Amino acid sequence: MSLMRLSLLMGVAGLLFIGCDEKKSATTSSPTNAPAATSSGNPITAPVDYLGAAAKAKQSAQKTVANVGISQAIKQFYTEEGRFPKDLNELVSKQYLPNIPSPPVGMKYDYNPTTGDFKVVR
Repeated sequence: MSLMRLSLLMGVAGLLFIGCDEKKSATTSSPTNAPAATSSGNPITAPVDYLGAAAKAKQSAQKTVANVGISQAIKQFYTEEGRFPKDLNELVSKQYLPNIPSPPVGMKYDYNPTTGDFKVVR
């Protein structure tokens, strides 16, 4: 009896596998303005796709955290001192930040002391 169930289960799984291939590409087409997927959809390259996406997400999160923290310190400095800091190190010397965090890999800080604009750029 278990051999019959196993063969029935394998047959159903095979049909689902075969049937999904053609219909999936036809029914899940994305609109033209949707962002392109970065995954190839190949199960063999899935671990590599995942690691690449995780690395991009980490870099994006680091960029956001650095940008928000330093930008807030610049605003607080301006509010209390009535001017923008001459450079980012002045935020540390006046104790608005404990230290200037290093920028994400491949990025650098761009600070304009005249306008107080702060960005994380490549």
